[in-house]
This record gives sequence, C-alpha cells and structure tokens, in this order.
Amino acid sequence: MFAAAPALMAGFAAAPAAAQDDAGDQVNMVIVYGDDACPVSTEEVITVCARKNESERFRIPENLRTSDDPANTAWAERAESFEMIGAFGAFSCSPTGAGGFTGCTQEMIDAAYGEKGEASGIRFAQLIAAARAERLSTIDEEAAETQARVEVLEKAYMDKLEREREGALPGEEETLPAVTPTQDPPGE
Repeated sequence: MFAAAPALMAGFAAAPAAAQDDAGDQVNMVIVYGDDACPVSTEEVITVCARKNESERFRIPENLRTSDDPANTAWAERAESFEMIGAFGAFSCSPTGAGGFTGCTQEMIDAAYGEKGEASGIRFAQLIAAARAERLSTIDEEAAETQARVEVLEKAYMDKLEREREGALPGEEETLPAVTPTQDPPGE
C-alpha cells in the first residue's frame, strides 16, 4: 500500500510542469533572499524571482512550520464535526441517512481550496503571468520596427527593378536621329 505512494506523488508532481509547458514558455521559478541577485531571463526561459527576507534563508518554509491539516486532527474531533442536527441524506455530511458521507468529501475539498486561496505563500502563477505580459508588451513595437525595415528594402528593390526596365538592354545602344546644322529640320 505504501510502496505505491511515491509513484503517485511523482505523477502529481509532474502535472504543474506539464501545465507550464502548454503556454510554450519555459519558466524558472527562483526564491532569492535578502539582496541576492535574481537570474536574468533569456529568450527561451522566463525567470521569475520571489524575494524573501534574509532571516528566512535557513528556516523551515512558513507553510510547513504549523499545520492545520485535517490529517493531524484526532478522530474524535473529526467525528464530532460530522455530527450535524437536522442535516441528513445525500451531500449532507452526516453519519446518518443514505449517502450522508458524500457531503463530507465535498466539504473537505472546499476547505482545502479555501485554505489554498487564503495561503500567505508565494503565488508563482501571478508572477509568471506578469512576466509573460511584460514579454508580450514588446512584441508590437518590435513588429512595427521590422515592418518598417521590410518596407524600406521592398522600395529599394522596386526602384532597382524600375531602373532596369527603363534602361537599355545589353548590346543595344540608343540611336537618336542626328540633326546637322546644314539640314533643314523635318517638317519645314
């Protein structure tokens, strides 16, 4: 039973990394302490830094110092919390009635998401979104500069083609009728 737990945890640990790759950007999430320098982002990798106080460098992370995890609650306290007056049946989280247990799971899930939403830890998802927005903000400016360069090159190319069309072919020389001073111009 316990032998399968590490394999399951490895599968769950890979899920956030796979979700980040869906956007096409590689993200390097780094926690820096005090005045440490944050690594610079590259074209291929967005580096997001979360800065913490120097006093936190060698401490156990805040979310692991104390735990309100239901797994650390005594069974007697859990049983007391499941007893509700007047709530029974499906999705009621009561020890009586058909399907009363089904609501308990939903309550635990709701409590877990509530704790996650209220956590004081670092929210890397928001930092990543801000870094992506910053990177995308320069795309329009770069595209306009590239378009201007392309238009200049196209104009130069079209001017060259026009000059070549108007010019004489190799081996041909333009011949203009020569007018001598002793001859009368044609039409007189």
